[in-house]
Amino acid sequence: MFKNETLCNETIEKIYKKIGENVKKYREQKGLSQLELALKMGFKSISLISQAELYKNKRHFNVEHLAKIAHILNIEIEKFFEGVNEIIREEKNKN
Repeated sequence: MFKNETLCNETIEKIYKKIGENVKKYREQKGLSQLELALKMGFKSISLISQAELYKNKRHFNVEHLAKIAHILNIEIEKFFEGVNEIIREEKNKN
């Protein structure tokens, strides 16, 4: 019998929050406002950026968003996943 190896919703939410925090960190390091980033991504408002950085209303960045942001900020996409492995390890250690 296989043990259920899926991640719980709480862990997935922590991952989305961590990715949002990382996007915000690198955006700020590059000196871009949420509006500047949104416009460079082709959006007319900061709605997605502001909500996804905080994982507000369960809004989060998808892979396309992250690829665009990495390109705009001129950084490796992996930077957005810093700390995610630790969150997954914590979940595994609980089980």
